[in-house]
Amino acid sequence: MIWSFVKIALFLVLVAALTLGAMHVADMGTGIRLVVAGTEYSFGPLQAVIAAIVAMAALWIVLKALGLLVAFLRFLNGDDTAVSRYFDRNRERKGYEALAEGMMAIASGEGKVAQSKAARAEKYLGRPELTNLLSAQAAELAGDGKRAATIYKRLLADDRTRFVGVRGLMKQKLDEGDTATALKLAEKAWALKPRHEEVQNVLLKLQAESGDWKGARATIGAKAKQGLLPRDVAKRRDAVLALQEAKVVIDEGSSIEAREAAIAANKASPDLIPAAVMAAESYIAADKPKYATRVLLKAWEAQPHPDLAAAFAAIAPEETPAERLKRFEVLIARQPKAEESRLLSAELNIAAEDFPAARRALGDLHEVHPTARGLTIMAAIERGEGADDAVVRGWLARALTASRGPQWCCDKCQNIQAEWGPVCDNCGGFDTLSWREPPQGGVPLGNGAEMLPLIVGKPAFVAESVTHPETNEDLGMDFTEIPEAETVDPLAVPVSVAMARGQEPKK
Repeated sequence: MIWSFVKIALFLVLVAALTLGAMHVADMGTGIRLVVAGTEYSFGPLQAVIAAIVAMAALWIVLKALGLLVAFLRFLNGDDTAVSRYFDRNRERKGYEALAEGMMAIASGEGKVAQSKAARAEKYLGRPELTNLLSAQAAELAGDGKRAATIYKRLLADDRTRFVGVRGLMKQKLDEGDTATALKLAEKAWALKPRHEEVQNVLLKLQAESGDWKGARATIGAKAKQGLLPRDVAKRRDAVLALQEAKVVIDEGSSIEAREAAIAANKASPDLIPAAVMAAESYIAADKPKYATRVLLKAWEAQPHPDLAAAFAAIAPEETPAERLKRFEVLIARQPKAEESRLLSAELNIAAEDFPAARRALGDLHEVHPTARGLTIMAAIERGEGADDAVVRGWLARALTASRGPQWCCDKCQNIQAEWGPVCDNCGGFDTLSWREPPQGGVPLGNGAEMLPLIVGKPAFVAESVTHPETNEDLGMDFTEIPEAETVDPLAVPVSVAMARGQEPKK
């Protein structure tokens, strides 16, 4: 808007200046005398100006005529395209001007202007490899997806523009949500340009979403070979895909292949918890407990996790709580100060009915980082040591509103998942799930209601109104009758309960 106003203002100033100049020249008393071949010509000031303009126009015509003459002479000498090039030169200039203006219109978001400039460029240039892309982008910007698709299909006919056409159609299908067709187009685009990073990323995302783990591993390998992905990241992601391949094979019932794939995935990335668990389960199934122990110890050293503890318990499912506590000392010793190690040690001591040892193992964890699991363990300890029911109820009330602790959380969208997966269920991010505590504490535990009878006894509880001990908020429930339990099962989460009972952990 401002630039248009400036141009109009400059035009008015120029017209005014020319008018004033013409008036000044007309008011001059003297003229111009020109002598040609003994003949004298007299011009007034205004006539002189007009004569100069006419002379410049005549000179321009003469130059054009000379250029046409030269082109004609070249044509006579055998240059068949000399005359056509002479006439096409002006058309090319107009065409390239329209092409440049159309690109500027695309950049500024003016779809209709870009379409008109693209049509003008196509008219003057006659070079579809240049103008078709501009026409397609202009049609997309103007919201005419059908015309854009038609133009992209034209680009497929030319080897020079085939990749552009395939990529354009791929992006259209992605916008439409047709991921199956987009995957096929991405594969074609990758075959045409294997080093195109954007196409590689789209292809990998679509392969992961569709469960094509073998194809995704090939894409990861290509990115690593081309230096587009750090080697350690490529190794980790290949392990993620190998693990998912193993899960698929297990679902199909081919346990040998699954075992080999799981072990390979664990060797590629020992800190990948699901891979370590699956590899350990494979060794257990093959009656190789020493190998399973070695895998789990290495993974626990990298990052303690309840699933690793469950797999470690499955190595000797028939052992007593005391035997289990002794065997787990080797695992806990790898990361004795880790929160998961302290919680696990407390649970194992509770299972062995050594409540003072459980309290020592837990330490001040329930104060420095109170989580539902830690507070529930405290309730179990208090119950085991014979504390009043009011004390136990206080710990349980705090547990129901406390943070859930570490969970599988997406680093991209912060979505929380109950189980690990290679792709986030919410945003579709690949390899974005990490075991950590969400910013908001996460969603309630799935067994929040079930864990209370496990700790305080088998009979059900009666809900009545109660307030939060810290915030005075009405929690809406109270446990008015908590009968004595014959045996105390202090482990709040399903994995730990299974370990205490010497059973297979819940999945």
